[in-house]
Amino acid sequence: MLYYRHFFPFKPFFQWLNYDTVPKPSKSFLNREICWTLMDDTFIRFQSYRTLEEFKNDMIRLNPAKFDLGAIYNIRPKDRHMVRPAAFIPVAKEMVFDIDMTDYDEIRTCCKGADVCNKCWEFMTVAMKIIDVAMRDDFGFKHILWVYSGRRGIHCWVADERARKLNNDQRKAIVSYLEVIKGGMQQGRKVKLPNTLHPSLSRSFETIQEHFRNLVFESQEILSEPENWEKILTLIPDEGVQARIRQSWEDSPNRAPSQKWAELLDTIGNEIGQRQALENFPRDIMFQYTYPRLDDKVSTNINHLLKSPFCVHPKTGRVCVPIPIEDCEDFDPSSPPTVPQLVQELNRYDATHATSGDDSNKLQDWQKTSLRKHVEYFERFLKGLSREMRENKLKGR
Repeated sequence: MLYYRHFFPFKPFFQWLNYDTVPKPSKSFLNREICWTLMDDTFIRFQSYRTLEEFKNDMIRLNPAKFDLGAIYNIRPKDRHMVRPAAFIPVAKEMVFDIDMTDYDEIRTCCKGADVCNKCWEFMTVAMKIIDVAMRDDFGFKHILWVYSGRRGIHCWVADERARKLNNDQRKAIVSYLEVIKGGMQQGRKVKLPNTLHPSLSRSFETIQEHFRNLVFESQEILSEPENWEKILTLIPDEGVQARIRQSWEDSPNRAPSQKWAELLDTIGNEIGQRQALENFPRDIMFQYTYPRLDDKVSTNINHLLKSPFCVHPKTGRVCVPIPIEDCEDFDPSSPPTVPQLVQELNRYDATHATSGDDSNKLQDWQKTSLRKHVEYFERFLKGLSREMRENKLKGR
């Protein structure tokens, strides 16, 4: 309760969900589904609120373990029982992406499951870079909010009006456009791209080349241990080439990863003339080991729930804070504040300024803590949205 009473940024959060230039609640806020997950795992869906104060009071009263945002419906979700089920229709929601580190478990070696560290977090950095530029350059979206999930991944909220109004088929088309890695855990080679890459994939490949060597050679040590390099060798579509490289690496296991990779490139390059299946194999493996892995169901279904920014992750206790895209390479997943940390910071600030006579009593509590920089970034994101909404209103007039 301390967090939602003292630290949650209610006013900017309302401004976001309201999608209007006036403080009066709009249909975007009134008809938005809020889903509460309580401390005892009780799941309360299809909640909606008439005012910010009502939303705030319910949040403090319920003290949720977390809460998710759903779609904006044609009527208030709380009133859905007043109409036929078929008449309760989702009409808008941000285009969202969910990237979870567990989807990289077959290739990362430093951590597994819910554990993350700065080494494997580079996968998230690559994903942010590739998806962000695709949304901006290929689809023309401007208002993109990246958020740390609180534990092992990232969420992306594309808030442009055009993005919010996409139907499920249009969302599927965007995911299909982005999707490169296909197949479950049992499938070995998951990437088979054409000889000539689409311009968007050529651009993505530049980002992949920036990070591949550090990820594969250094942080994940894929070519340092037999059990790891074997995963790459078994993907080579020629058993003879596989065997030659395997034998060479086993004979000199301590060679630098860069030397092993160079040998793989040379060996395959010499065989391409006789074995067409080897063409583009190294490039496709680079994609398989670094390209974003999307949870497509989250993106393609407009009424899918997604954990809200600024809620607290129930397992780690960390706040789900926004990540500026320009700072993505420096983000540390262990850095977002926890509730006990925020309480300590608030108490320290109040004790320090108790007798100073400054304007500290006019500040909101989150402004006195390390949460401040995250909320202020969120407010800058909202300014861009508000500016565009005002311009659209003027054009409409």
